[in-house]
Amino acid sequence: MRTSHDTFHLAIPARDLDETEQFYVRQLGCHLARRYADRITLNFFGDQLVCHLSPDEPRREPRLYPRHFGVTFARRDDFDALLRLVEIRKVPLFLPLATRFNGTVEEHHTIVLRDPTDNLLEFKHYEDPRMMY
Repeated sequence: MRTSHDTFHLAIPARDLDETEQFYVRQLGCHLARRYADRITLNFFGDQLVCHLSPDEPRREPRLYPRHFGVTFARRDDFDALLRLVEIRKVPLFLPLATRFNGTVEEHHTIVLRDPTDNLLEFKHYEDPRMMY
């Protein structure tokens, strides 16, 4: 079972490492852990995100399903802080803030961002914390 000492690891493509670093570090506030000629490693909200240089990654119009990643915030304050950061830093949106499953136990607030390589990042918060998983 995962504990707070463990870190989830995700690797994604990046067409340009400078643009990728700009987005994740300067816009989202992630911590740059390491940078090499072929990848950057980030502290992505407490987990490890590795962006591998993939200049030949084909351009495509991204779709939210089936491939996206992000963070489900346990605390509404943390979700709201991210929303403020996105607004202040004018982070590119794929889908604006929305409420899904309104009036049900699965009700949650969500926003979807688009990185420079067209990877989609969903950030959300459930009103009922039991719905996080």
